[in-house]
Amino acid sequence: MRIIKVECIPVHTPLKRPIVIATTNISKLDQIVLKIHTDEGIVGIADSGDTSAFYHGETDFSISGIIASQIAPRILIGEDPTNIEKIVGRMDLIVRDNFHAKSMVDAALHDIKGKALGVPVYQLLGGKTVEAIDCGYVLMAAPPEQLIGEAQKALAAGFKVIKFKPCIDYEEAVQTMIEVRAGLGDDARLMIDINGLWNYDQAFKALRRWEKANVNLELIEQPLPYWDIEGMARLRGKVSTPVWADESARELHQIKEIIDRRAADGLFIKTQKAGGLLKSQRWLTLARLSGLPVMCGCMPGSGLEAAPTAHLLVADQWASQFVQENCGPLSIHDVYELEGTNLTGEVALNGPRYAKGRMFAPEGPGLGIELNEDFIREHISTELETRVVTA
Repeated sequence: MRIIKVECIPVHTPLKRPIVIATTNISKLDQIVLKIHTDEGIVGIADSGDTSAFYHGETDFSISGIIASQIAPRILIGEDPTNIEKIVGRMDLIVRDNFHAKSMVDAALHDIKGKALGVPVYQLLGGKTVEAIDCGYVLMAAPPEQLIGEAQKALAAGFKVIKFKPCIDYEEAVQTMIEVRAGLGDDARLMIDINGLWNYDQAFKALRRWEKANVNLELIEQPLPYWDIEGMARLRGKVSTPVWADESARELHQIKEIIDRRAADGLFIKTQKAGGLLKSQRWLTLARLSGLPVMCGCMPGSGLEAAPTAHLLVADQWASQFVQENCGPLSIHDVYELEGTNLTGEVALNGPRYAKGRMFAPEGPGLGIELNEDFIREHISTELETRVVTA
């Protein structure tokens, strides 16, 4: 089996409710749908979900460009798509960074291999460890009264942890968490993701105020800029709230530095950040060896965007025991549960199932996802052209 064609299709997906965080306001997803065609008629697919210049410097333009100009012509065309280890290694030799783009190629290759063998991707990753994953729910920046109401609904729907995104105003963000804790009571499990926006002084003072006010956060995620691993270690040594790394923990050498410096109590993974399923397994091995718990974030995206991570989480024994966040499709549809079939309003007709705060991986061959071709045609981008690469 050989790869004969690669397509990068730009799509805009409207959201029912904007995603608001301190650095951006997202009303539609700017995504790339990837198709890798083989000479045996099997097509592997992947979805970038919304791209994020502020998070890891990639956009739909850069993803489409690097795949079409470098990865497809120099690595994929003519290659056996089941040689995933070989292709991932070649991508890292020929293209520096661009992990989001690489993760899509990796996902589509796993989709091809699973379809060729007639098994779900989780079987390629070792088989199921659990039937479903406990999930947390992410709330965007909003006034305290709104956050309290939305958190109560998510907790009632079965979600185990609520994560908050702060507003841009520092003092308002600190006070909001104090009011939210008072409104939700002591039993709710709460955490906050700063996305690296604070400096050391801001993070230290906020955590001390929260600890004095008994906000009792489950954890604070990436309180300092991604490059300040030393600062994360200093902060962790002076506060009682667990400090977790996300943007700081991308490549394996960065995770090793975090471990060596004792800079985090836990690690956040995204398959898009790690560079795909194969590299995520290496990533999780380091976390396991260090004894660091792992939570998984996601990009806002379709059932197709969420599917690779869903397969990884139900398969990986270390990750499966912790609460995870792979809930991108819920943000498209603005719901707490999703049956995973007969979907409309996104690029996939099906995806992971979400019920009672738990996520179930798709069961079909490969990623188990069927594309919504009508939606793709109707929502194709007019700002970015479709890129097609053939032999």
